[in-house]
Amino acid sequence: MLDQPLPVVVRPSTEQDVPFMVDIYAYHVQNGLGDYQPDPLHPEDIKRRRKAMLKRRLPHIVADFNGAIIGYAYAVPFLKRPSYRYAVKHSIYVHKDHRQSGVGRKLLPALIEACAAAGYRQMICYIDGENAPSLSLHEGFGFARAGVLKSVAFRFGRWTDTVLLQRPLGEGDASLPGRLESVAEEAGSQNPPQYSH
Repeated sequence: MLDQPLPVVVRPSTEQDVPFMVDIYAYHVQNGLGDYQPDPLHPEDIKRRRKAMLKRRLPHIVADFNGAIIGYAYAVPFLKRPSYRYAVKHSIYVHKDHRQSGVGRKLLPALIEACAAAGYRQMICYIDGENAPSLSLHEGFGFARAGVLKSVAFRFGRWTDTVLLQRPLGEGDASLPGRLESVAEEAGSQNPPQYSH
């Protein structure tokens, strides 16, 4: 942990950030404990996914450290069926040289804020049971463990558990939802939302 936090700016991603994201993800594919696809992403894959998220007004953000992208994060629909339209799941990836330096603590609250502002009511994530730093980060931002899926992942020659965490957004289930911003503006704005973190 650094004595002084990094001067990181969290902002919406751009296509120019994609090569950084590809490099960050490639490391996690080879070394990470999460649920990664077996092959590194191609830049066009990230560009296509990013555009799809922005069309739905879902956040796709980066941690910019003096012009270098040292982390990125995004939210996607939890499930595609209409009944689940108020729930999102998210992912956060941090550059291998900047893990445990506070990057996740910059990205996660920006994701929470953006999803709540868009009208979503629940945020969900899956974390490898051995990934103590990520579990601690999420619990520090109000996520609660909703369950453990025992021995569902097989990586690096062993079975591992997956922890399901959940956090309410905005009023959560305390009120009925209004018009969901992402649906209302899906066909409209090309302007990505701004974040205060």
